[in-house]
Amino acid sequence: MGLDHEAIRKAYPDAVSIDDGFGAFDKDNKVISLEQSKIDAARTTLDNEAAQTLYQRQRTGEAGTTDTIYPDLGEQFDLLFKDIAAGTLTTSGNLYTALKATKDKYPKP
Repeated sequence: MGLDHEAIRKAYPDAVSIDDGFGAFDKDNKVISLEQSKIDAARTTLDNEAAQTLYQRQRTGEAGTTDTIYPDLGEQFDLLFKDIAAGTLTTSGNLYTALKATKDKYPKP
């Protein structure tokens, strides 16, 4: 199995070249001593960042999801107006339940 190039670049920003057989090198072609703990920490950071952006894309419909996302603003304002008129501006109102459905489907990571 090869090196985790993305994590190495995150942990060692000076790395300009990475070779699975020889390691990482800086701009002067000097070998960079790699520490697995730094690479693992960088991988964790990258995975967390990826999970966060996926969460944001899912909540806005940008991740290729075709299922329920937040209703558009016009529909949200209409639901809000109807809830105010009906006196149901509570957790049992239509606006709350529409937004809650999306929040439940895509919980924060």
